Amino acid sequence: MPNITIQWFAGRTDQQKRELTQAITQAMVTIGKTTADQVHIVFQDIEKSNW
Repeated sequence: MPNITIQWFAGRTDQQKRELTQAITQAMVTIGKTTADQVHIVFQDIEKSNW
């Protein structure tokens, strides 16, 4: 079960996160030979001042 954590600067939209989630999930299914329901993605939005 792939667990993927993305740490990036805050400010991305929910739509951007959805699109990235779909792309990463598809890559894990195609390349990682797993199923979409096994892919878990967590976004950590970090303010630039805290980086």
